[in-house]
Amino acid sequence: MMLRTLCRAGGAIVQQSQRTAPRLWVTAAQQRWASTMPMNTVILFVPQQEAWVVERMGRFHRILEPGLNFLIPVLDKIRYVQSLKEIVIDVPEQSAVSLDNVTLQIDGVLYLRILNPFKASYGVEDPEYAVTQLAQTTMRSELGKLTLDKVFRERESLNSNIVHSINQASDEWGIRCLRYEIKDIHVPPRVKESMQMQVEAERKKRATVLESEGTRESAINIAEGRKQAQILASEGEKAEQINQAFGEAQAVLAKAEAKAKSIRLLSDALSEHNGNAAASLSVAEQYVSAFSKLAKESNTILLPTNTGDISGMVTQAMTIYNSLAKATPQATAEEPEKKSEENVDQSEEQRSS
Repeated sequence: MMLRTLCRAGGAIVQQSQRTAPRLWVTAAQQRWASTMPMNTVILFVPQQEAWVVERMGRFHRILEPGLNFLIPVLDKIRYVQSLKEIVIDVPEQSAVSLDNVTLQIDGVLYLRILNPFKASYGVEDPEYAVTQLAQTTMRSELGKLTLDKVFRERESLNSNIVHSINQASDEWGIRCLRYEIKDIHVPPRVKESMQMQVEAERKKRATVLESEGTRESAINIAEGRKQAQILASEGEKAEQINQAFGEAQAVLAKAEAKAKSIRLLSDALSEHNGNAAASLSVAEQYVSAFSKLAKESNTILLPTNTGDISGMVTQAMTIYNSLAKATPQATAEEPEKKSEENVDQSEEQRSS
């Protein structure tokens, strides 16, 4: 009975202290914690992912673990309740000046977690407010190191730099910043218009460059095509000339061989019996053929006095042929005699020496 009375008295004192606390000095987070601050009922059940900081006679005593816990009434008091879950804080919109003196309106979202409830309770008065202010100041300082173009291109590196800077300062508070994300970046209207004009100019430049490159590639392809066509045409003309010359050479050789063969056949025929009669017949045929072509190719005609005397012409031709035939064997017979005489002279000279 006495224990119950003490518990009720302690609870009344705690409720009275909460009611009499000035609202001017209580933040939104502290109001949330005060509204959920449990009373010392001796037997307490701590939820999972929560840390209850207990003071004994105004001095830190211990941190209650999740599950069943026992406290001494009046002496022990639950001073802080810290949530160990990941906390999401909306960083208010603020103005910042970039490296190229452009004023930006930027906001973000901060994700953090309490790792040490003792430091979070006694290291800083309001952890959420402290981390939010630190995120804002760090964001302004990091934006001042970048130009406007790099702010849009390097948002990931900017977020990582802000997280690194926050963690360096929040280690003493028992808070770990997990990540920071920039939600919106608002630029002045005139700067936005100039950026749009720059983008349009860049696109026009790219289009012009691409068109010029296409024209250049087209001209190069056309020139290469003409070059290849000329090379192929010259090679074809060269092959044609080679083939034509080879054909003409073959024709000349064929004609020469045919003529040589005909001369050999003719000489064989003349050396046989009645060869002179065959030669006379051939000469008579050629004479008649030549006489029949008179006055067909030219108006000037030279005729011998004995045009109608075919037998006389054939006899004269055969006389010339016989004289040439007799002169040729004599020349061939004289050549061996000369060679024999030269050999005799050489042998005599060798004997005398």
